[in-house]
Amino acid sequence: MTSKSRLNTAMRLGIPDRVPVMCQLSIGHYFLQAGIDPLEIWFTSEGFAAALHTLQQRYRFDGILVNLPGRDPQWQRHLLAVEKHAGETRMRWRNGNYTVVPDDDNPHYYQADGSRYFPEFDDIDPEQLYYIEPWDLTDITYPYTWGFEEAPRPFDDFFPDYHLDPLKRVLEICGDTVSVHAEVFSPWSQFMDLLNYENALIAILDDPEKVKACLERLTAGAADLARRQAAAGADALLISSAFAGAGLISREHYRQFVLPYEREIVQAVQRDYDVPVYTHTCGSIGDRLDLML
Repeated sequence: MTSKSRLNTAMRLGIPDRVPVMCQLSIGHYFLQAGIDPLEIWFTSEGFAAALHTLQQRYRFDGILVNLPGRDPQWQRHLLAVEKHAGETRMRWRNGNYTVVPDDDNPHYYQADGSRYFPEFDDIDPEQLYYIEPWDLTDITYPYTWGFEEAPRPFDDFFPDYHLDPLKRVLEICGDTVSVHAEVFSPWSQFMDLLNYENALIAILDDPEKVKACLERLTAGAADLARRQAAAGADALLISSAFAGAGLISREHYRQFVLPYEREIVQAVQRDYDVPVYTHTCGSIGDRLDLML
């Protein structure tokens, strides 16, 4: 079996020739181990795709998870200066804000005063939501804009042309022999990242119906993206749902605020594409495993 057929067989509950192996490596690990400038990995689609393939080859993984969105090829037109410091690089942008790029961890974007922007729940109109990407080049905005764009995109053309570039590039490099997976963020994860964690958890107590309205809109965007990834040739799709374990929300909250929306994404994909969809959740899931199944 090739790596691709081995992992794809296992994803469909078949019996492969051996247990397939793949791992979602940290961004910091790519920075340290890929032999590629961290700025190239984080700020360019080509650099990230190359890092994914390099470490897949080194560790002989059967699969690759493409877990960053594509980058604007013209991102450098927004750059003012690059400052090298001990253990990190600071990117100064023309809008006055900056990004800190550690040598061994995920970069973070900051306002000029060092703060990070999060909208207030009271200011959110659910109808203005579609998809929230926590690892875009800039901070999360509301209404959501990509990178340094000044205006939101219409929902029927929401994802930029470059968004799937890392996925497409990895498929070009090794899609014939390696199982290539794409990622969308669950509506619940998007909501948590939009408001910041404490505020999002308070919101489900203060106004659960408004939260559900937000989740419905974020489901539409996640389903749209997942279908685009399936159409591009992804072998499987991961719904990243890190904040849905017992350490953060109860079984009942999982049933209300996570499960139905992730189910909608799976159904939207599998109406037209024969692609396995799986979920990642951090923390204890023993009290909700029956709901997941």
